[in-house]
Amino acid sequence: MHGSLAQNAVLLDAVRSGMNQIPHVDCVVCVPFPYLHQAQQKLSGSAVKWGAQDVHQSDEGAYTGEVSAAMLHDFGCGYVIVGHSERRAYYGESSHLVAEKFLAAQHAGITPILCVGESLEQRENGTTEAVVAEQLDALTRLGGVGALRNAVVAYEPVWAIGTGKTASSAQAQAVHAFIRQRVASHDSQIASGLCILYGGSVKASNAAELFAMPDIDGGLIGGASLVADEFLAICRAGQV
Repeated sequence: MHGSLAQNAVLLDAVRSGMNQIPHVDCVVCVPFPYLHQAQQKLSGSAVKWGAQDVHQSDEGAYTGEVSAAMLHDFGCGYVIVGHSERRAYYGESSHLVAEKFLAAQHAGITPILCVGESLEQRENGTTEAVVAEQLDALTRLGGVGALRNAVVAYEPVWAIGTGKTASSAQAQAVHAFIRQRVASHDSQIASGLCILYGGSVKASNAAELFAMPDIDGGLIGGASLVADEFLAICRAGQV
């Protein structure tokens, strides 16, 4: 929950301009609901796509304060984040609810970014894979593995979000490989084509090492995305 119209204008202009110099890297900016119109105005016609940070699971109805996928589509959103750890922790969103949001986004023609990940306690208890599996399986039960054909998965270890701690490249790779293998157990073709991002205190200083891992396809960037030079440096690390 950051930004203002004035701050956003500077940031979006810098990202738009900077991404013109970074070919072969897909870049999406997911902004708070009030700034979707500004993002649409600033980024239309550029290499940078835009999206939202959450969506309601219903197409319409008496859900005061909520935003549907169709509304996001009206603002040209190509992507939406679902199941971010903060939504799960602060608002009690279950994996089933997250799966419903995921499918609602797809139904409206928006690519969902499904966040999965474990807490520090769960990692220390050795249940990382079980936690991530439950979060993935909720989607495949509700929508089938085919739902992952046009989607993005983001692994975000909760203990590494906004803490300055980062999973080592080996730790991150291990979970990314597990995710791909889990999907491959249903459909190997979908698994091989699935884009899996790492999110957890990604910075310019560690991005290249993380992105060099075979199953890490990019990053879900948090605080570093609020500083244009830092964010663009991370994007450059994604060049192949």
